[in-house]
Amino acid sequence: MKSARGAGGELRRIVRINEEIKSVVATAFKINLMAMNAIFLAKRAGQTALGFGVLSNELRRFATDLQQQMVVLREMTYGSVATVTGLLKQTQINRVIDRARKEASAEGRKLIDEILLKRHAEAMLRHEEQIAALNRRLTQMIADTAQLVELGSVLARSAKIEAAYGGGFSSSLMQVSSDFERTIGEIQRSLENLTKHQVQESAA
Repeated sequence: MKSARGAGGELRRIVRINEEIKSVVATAFKINLMAMNAIFLAKRAGQTALGFGVLSNELRRFATDLQQQMVVLREMTYGSVATVTGLLKQTQINRVIDRARKEASAEGRKLIDEILLKRHAEAMLRHEEQIAALNRRLTQMIADTAQLVELGSVLARSAKIEAAYGGGFSSSLMQVSSDFERTIGEIQRSLENLTKHQVQESAA
């Protein structure tokens, strides 16, 4: 990222990532509520829905873990915004230095080259390295979250199997487990979008 244009593109990318994070947080909250309702339904169904109740409780834990993961992701994107903003400011300072250099005398240009340009080039490099490090961490966190969501998907499929043994409640339990599966599918699509944004960054 060598220019203000590149930094602007990075900021737009971070905004898109934040939108996907918000979507996942809202959906995780929804799963938490669904899981609480499912646990209550399993209790009403009694012994025949014991396995379904256990899986519903695990899905509730999954939703809580996912929300915590999203908090970390959001904090990382805030860090990225601060670093990219710093890079933009540095770019503006460099432009001012360049103008001053053009208008300076030979001795003035020499001083600018020796002191200011070197210092600000080093600052630019630091910002770029920080952005690269944050993006590597963000990529890893998205991959870790995808694994967590895959676990949630397995739990939802298992709940569907258990729903078949729910006796007179099996139809209601089956509906709830289908809702779990569909909702987790929404999260997987959001994570796919997050991954695409990260791929765009790597290709930039």
